Amino acid sequence: MPYPWMDAYFLRRPCTRKDYQQDWQATRYFLDDKMYAMVGGDKYGKPIVTLKCDPVFAEILRSQYPDIIPAYYMNKQHWNSLYLDGCVPDSVLRDMIDMAHRLVWENLSAKTKTKLMTESEITD
Repeated sequence: MPYPWMDAYFLRRPCTRKDYQQDWQATRYFLDDKMYAMVGGDKYGKPIVTLKCDPVFAEILRSQYPDIIPAYYMNKQHWNSLYLDGCVPDSVLRDMIDMAHRLVWENLSAKTKTKLMTESEITD
């Protein structure tokens, strides 16, 4: 896989937790109960990462990189999938991860943000 740093990068995003969904054979990344990314495969088993994305930015990325497509299994306006065996630059994937995290974080309630930050401090 050309992005060996990806899992560690996800886990360095504040308050992120991950799990493995056996039925989907996918690793998912969350803020509280809101998923912002999933690493798995398409219906052919080709490895992909699916990320929450601003709709306008999602279209721009799809037009620039053939390995970024409308999300597999998700809302195609608000999610993109990136083929992990493609040739998208690391910096673009990092920006996509940061955006996905930020979009979900911004929509959490203040109470939930406080809870997550407190839990994060306890486990550090």
